[in-house]
Amino acid sequence: MFVAHRGLLFTVAYQMLGSAADAEDVVQETWLRWTGVDLREVRDQRAYLVRITTRQALIRLRALSRRKESYVGPWLPEPLLTSPDVAEDVEPADSLSTAVLLVLETLAPTERAVFVLRDVFGLGYDEIAGAVDKNPAAVRRIAHRARAHVAERRPRGTASPHETRAALSAFQRAVETGDLQPLLDVLAPDVVVLSDAGGLKQAARKPVVGVDKVARFLTARWDVVGTRTTVEPTQLNGGPALLLRVDGELDGVVTARVEDGVLTGLYFLRDPEKLSHVRRETAVSR
Repeated sequence: MFVAHRGLLFTVAYQMLGSAADAEDVVQETWLRWTGVDLREVRDQRAYLVRITTRQALIRLRALSRRKESYVGPWLPEPLLTSPDVAEDVEPADSLSTAVLLVLETLAPTERAVFVLRDVFGLGYDEIAGAVDKNPAAVRRIAHRARAHVAERRPRGTASPHETRAALSAFQRAVETGDLQPLLDVLAPDVVVLSDAGGLKQAARKPVVGVDKVARFLTARWDVVGTRTTVEPTQLNGGPALLLRVDGELDGVVTARVEDGVLTGLYFLRDPEKLSHVRRETAVSR
């Protein structure tokens, strides 16, 4: 039963934490606790496994919040190399995107758990109540509050993979040709760039906002026109993305937030400690 639902448990933990490494630790903790359970007393084993995972993820989430207080520069979620079929299921693909995971970061831990379990995985309020140690009525109120919070901040409408791919291809052309204009043409006036290197590589320590500043940032800090940099399209977190290689070695990834056909957010992840799940496909499920 644990093996059958391992993908689900990992996905629940990952969406609560935004960290694949921590999600794997949570799944391992779930297994250790599961081995000590008397299954004769468990009516719904899937729900029980999700409950254990949620409780362990909440403990880990509070510890992560303290770690992020001293993090160098912007924090971005750890990207996952996902299979093409994930993109076909709109809700999981959208909820796994960098943009939405960053919105979930603005929720309190219990709100995030309730939102993920209810709005992404469709669990009942009674099931969620057992996982977060609240009564069903309180869970309903938390779900309503979290849903309104996310709706206000998540991307306007769901950009199709084609739209996102087209926007990212403009970035790729800029790297390959040295001509920034096609990229500037698809940037929103208030575009925001977040770059996360974990203090281990060069990156902007603060968000870069606005077309002019973003253009200077791309030229000066990311060597967009450099011949040492190559770009490879891929699929991360259920949607289009780019791999950046310098002299053939993986240097980082780029994901994007697309709204109304323009790029409103570009996310550069260069932290080498967060790139392990880009090299091998990760199974996610509901």
